Amino acid sequence: MGLFSKQFANVVEWDEFRDDMIFYKWSNKEIKKGSRLIIRPGQDAIFLYNGKIEGIFKDEGDYDIESQIIPFLSTLKGFKFGFNSGMRAEVLFVNTKEFITKWGTQNAINIPAPSLPGGMPIRANGTVTFKVTDYVKLIDKIAGIRQSYFVEDVRLRIRAVLDQLLMKWISKEGKDMFNLQANSFEIAEGIKTDLGMQLFDSGLSVTGFNIMSFNYPEEIQKMINKNASHSMVGDLGRYQQIEMTDGIASGKVKGGGTAADMAGMMMGMNVANQMMQNMNNQTDASASGQPTGSKPNFCPNCGQKTGDANFCPNCGQKLI
Repeated sequence: MGLFSKQFANVVEWDEFRDDMIFYKWSNKEIKKGSRLIIRPGQDAIFLYNGKIEGIFKDEGDYDIESQIIPFLSTLKGFKFGFNSGMRAEVLFVNTKEFITKWGTQNAINIPAPSLPGGMPIRANGTVTFKVTDYVKLIDKIAGIRQSYFVEDVRLRIRAVLDQLLMKWISKEGKDMFNLQANSFEIAEGIKTDLGMQLFDSGLSVTGFNIMSFNYPEEIQKMINKNASHSMVGDLGRYQQIEMTDGIASGKVKGGGTAADMAGMMMGMNVANQMMQNMNNQTDASASGQPTGSKPNFCPNCGQKTGDANFCPNCGQKLI
């Protein structure tokens, strides 16, 4: 009879393990005499009876359910296997590792901005990490009605509220709308706290939230890049000279084309402006009686060779 009953024995284990699976429920099976429980690394096994937790087992290993598990169950510790009879129970296997998933805004978020009536359309992306920390809440809200739960399920839930949280924390006072990356840590910390409250009732805890980048519309991004370039150079005229030099050096500005004509015109204007500025400086110096250059080699009055003298040796004309 003992030999006959062993054919009903089964192995209680995580049959369909996947790295992105948060929990798996072993159910709809009767645990028979001689059945064994297998707990692998990174797994906890929770015995459920009539929807309530009977016992939680965290140590990995291969256990005989009758002798090593049942004695520790709350209401089933006196259960005795009989001939061709077993125990109806569910076993919830929980993945104890920390999960990480990417997130991104579904649509551009229009952040209120004084200079833009319709708001500043911004997109963002990053990563979020979470793990299971409360088995009672997990069973009450999710595992009680589901056989399995995946990272994608959590990601979809996060995505449903993330746009609102981003708008809340980006719109807080003191944020530079054109340099949000500088405030990304503060924004991420605020979202992490709020998101943790959203997932708290499901037995999940947010352990990390990271913003990798903010993305502006193409036109605004070009304006930000140009403004940054001007600030780095510090002088608009010098910036134009650098742009022209780079264009010629890279071959983007070549002869015979519109770009070359424009380049030549700009360079010519710059040279002319410089010459006019020099002439004006000399005129101003002459008007003020200040010396404008070196002594002449010949007297402007009589034509006598002057040498190094300050006055003409022939007619006495002042030379400087």
